[in-house]
Amino acid sequence: MQTDAVTAIVEQWKRERPDLDAAPMLVLGRLLRLTDALDQRLRPPFQAAGLGGGDFDVLAALRRSGKPYTLSAGELSRTVLVTTGAISKRVDRLQARGLVSRSVAESDSRGRLITLTAEGVELTDELIAVHLDNQRRLLSGLSTDEQTQLADLLERLASTLAESDG
Repeated sequence: MQTDAVTAIVEQWKRERPDLDAAPMLVLGRLLRLTDALDQRLRPPFQAAGLGGGDFDVLAALRRSGKPYTLSAGELSRTVLVTTGAISKRVDRLQARGLVSRSVAESDSRGRLITLTAEGVELTDELIAVHLDNQRRLLSGLSTDEQTQLADLLERLASTLAESDG
């Protein structure tokens, strides 16, 4: 098996600073590099559909919420894990394309509800199928058991990080 760039970096640190254990880089360095590589491979279908960065996340969050495919800006912000300001910019773009609509919340006239339009539902349904096929293709080098094991390990790592923040 060929040595990857992260292994080479760790080997260099072993040579230059044998007093340090650079092994964590084998995991975290690869995760960071993979994040960039996966993003580059997952983005093209969304770009082809004319969606900007993060736009599909908003559409998918609304679609996943179930009928009537409506969430407040705050709910979207928590679901997509970005600020309400970022949500507002994304919603502006999506509204201009007719993929979402905004309305005033009945319970709070200051609040706005974002709803997926019929066109938005159709596009989201098309893109999620493409997105999942793309994800399956990208993971095809791992067996089903390996994918499950990796998912479990990543979930455990995420949980550990969340606990350390708490």
